[in-house]
Amino acid sequence: MTDRLPPLHGAHDARGATFTDFGGWQMPVEFDSIRTEHAAVRDSVGVFDVSHMGEIEVAGPDATALMNRLTTNDVSALDPGDSQYAAITNEEGVVLDDTVVYRLPDGTAAGEAAASLAARDAAGDATDARLDAPTGDPAYLFVPNAGHDEQTDDRWVDRRDEWGLDATVANVTDDWAMLAVQGPDAADALDEATPGDRVVGLSKFEATTAAVAGIESWVARTGYTGEDGFEVMCPADSVDAVWDAFVDGPDPAQPCGLGARDTLRTEMGFLLSGQDFDPDDEPHTPYEARIGFVVKLDTEFVGRDALEAQKEAGVTERFVGVRLLERGVPRGGYAVTDGDLTRVGKLTSGTMSPTLDQPIGLGYLHESHADAGTEVSVVVRGDEKRAEVVIPPFLDR
Repeated sequence: MTDRLPPLHGAHDARGATFTDFGGWQMPVEFDSIRTEHAAVRDSVGVFDVSHMGEIEVAGPDATALMNRLTTNDVSALDPGDSQYAAITNEEGVVLDDTVVYRLPDGTAAGEAAASLAARDAAGDATDARLDAPTGDPAYLFVPNAGHDEQTDDRWVDRRDEWGLDATVANVTDDWAMLAVQGPDAADALDEATPGDRVVGLSKFEATTAAVAGIESWVARTGYTGEDGFEVMCPADSVDAVWDAFVDGPDPAQPCGLGARDTLRTEMGFLLSGQDFDPDDEPHTPYEARIGFVVKLDTEFVGRDALEAQKEAGVTERFVGVRLLERGVPRGGYAVTDGDLTRVGKLTSGTMSPTLDQPIGLGYLHESHADAGTEVSVVVRGDEKRAEVVIPPFLDR
């Protein structure tokens, strides 16, 4: 498949970024160094281009019913401007993807949110883009992981038609760009970029429309780093102005690539789609992946019955962290043993933590070895390296 390029690819190239393929996209892996970018997010503020993430809009009389039957959380609990983390599961309860679901202003037509923001920018009219817009059918925007937008769009359309629901589904990934502004100083950076719009007053997982560098955008207090932060979605053809406002402003934020994004999320124990779970190569349920809090069994989503049965029976393996107590770097795929050559699980992610300067990993261990403080070993290049189990996060943020 031809690599997809984010709208800012040329700007990243001009800044000297190195690139990697991720989910079919050519994305910057680092601008300066992973350690420099990681430290900026932990200590001050960094900005990531995450335009490789998908965007699907769902609207109409049955939009809530469709979303509730295809995600594990309860979207009926969301008011316009709210968001929630959720899993997408198959009939066996295995995680196909994880996602964040946003409730848009009611009456937003699927496929028109980004276009309408751009139109209001062009007209100089940002005032009617707020959450008190005229009421109408419920509308949602949700974010599949990189490379999953087309298959997720197909899944929503197929199930909508199968169930005879009245909802419009639109894959608008190419219409949106998405930036993540993360770190202790992220609120200050947003305050500077949104004069007159008090987005810094948002609570965690709240979202609103705001003019960021003059570009009408959808701004949420969400992130993937463990720090305070915001994710900014704006029309793709206007993202240069938004990016420049952060990286070339009076107090420039550090541009960050996917390398630092990975070390930051690993320190927090956040799941990475396609690595920490995958329906084919690494099939796990939300309960095994330690995200059972997003499973609402009082809704009738695909996979509900299988997950109810597993919750009653209990899991045999759990997602945990490990900290090596000897020299070595743990990597995904490495076996975890009881220290006496008996395999008790394996890692799915691993790195040298820049913050802790310690080798850390994430993976699935048998329930008998999944408690915090349990002594295990990680097989690194044929040698058993002593380690201990940690329940993520590794950092107290």
